[in-house]
Amino acid sequence: MRELTPHCTRSAILTVAEVIDETADARSIVFDVPENHSDKFTDYLPGQFLTLRIPSEQTGSVARCYSLSSAPGRGELPKVTVKRTNGGYGSNWICDHLAAGSQIEALPPSGVFTPANIHAPLLLIAAGSGVTPVMSILKTALATGTGPITFFYANRSESDVIFAEQLRELQAAHPNRLVVVHWLESLQGLPSAKSLAAFFRPMAGSHSAYVCGPGPFMDAVHEGLAKAKFKHHDVHSEVYNSLSGDPFEDVGLAEVSAEEAADAAEVEVELDGETHLLSWPRSRSLVDVMLAAGLDAPYSCQEGECGSCACTLTEGTVDMANSGALDPDDIADGYILGCQATPTCDKLKVEF
Repeated sequence: MRELTPHCTRSAILTVAEVIDETADARSIVFDVPENHSDKFTDYLPGQFLTLRIPSEQTGSVARCYSLSSAPGRGELPKVTVKRTNGGYGSNWICDHLAAGSQIEALPPSGVFTPANIHAPLLLIAAGSGVTPVMSILKTALATGTGPITFFYANRSESDVIFAEQLRELQAAHPNRLVVVHWLESLQGLPSAKSLAAFFRPMAGSHSAYVCGPGPFMDAVHEGLAKAKFKHHDVHSEVYNSLSGDPFEDVGLAEVSAEEAADAAEVEVELDGETHLLSWPRSRSLVDVMLAAGLDAPYSCQEGECGSCACTLTEGTVDMANSGALDPDDIADGYILGCQATPTCDKLKVEF
């Protein structure tokens, strides 16, 4: 088997330790991590994802994001769970080609679909393979948190339920904290916003909701949560967009001209508990400015599609060329995309 080599300084070559058949069309891929990248790939947050570089005869490669279903801090190897989709090149390639011993290139875990307070009461909502990041959050919250958790999981039929046995075991181990509710389309039909609202209403004002699943399901859930009087800042969604660019390329940083430097804004960036004061040229993105300063800026696609670089603007104003990874509620809460943001004022503050 040909040994792979990384295409950029941020990526690593992971070896498949095990492939687990979860259902007829879903597989979990467990990875061994090289020792020199151990910290980056094992010290992640529940709900984050990996970006994998998948070979393609047409374009050389495609980049796809897959959520980690493993939970950090529990001695588990990193694991993504992938369900085949009709016409989905990435998901079908992974399910068809990866086996124990296979290698694949990956970027470190990233993403902001993760609880701010792991002890808070949680309403976890998933459909189909959307259970993947939710499972990571669930296991972490049960292991390290203290609050009650309700897990609503929709599928077409009982045979489509990913992690069915694990969910039974978790519910039996945590009967006083965890309630698992299965919704099967084969028995109950598609969940409507009205029926969802009736289920969600008792938790409004006390629980934070985390939602992942297909688009129509997400639409019904968001409408149901709104009808149930959930405040928008208590609702968090994970949405994936196919990446059209190549995040497995090192970013080339052009030199800042004297004119750009003279007119630059000033930004205070809080990253990993440390504060950095940077000059921010108005034609450069925040991610570019951070990379030029030698900071380990979180990013994957550089196109505004994945949300890896999402951060909170606490002071100042910006323009964003593409805000596709953020919904209107995210923007209203002050989230911006570091790879797309350019300053429109003189002084700004940003928190990652």
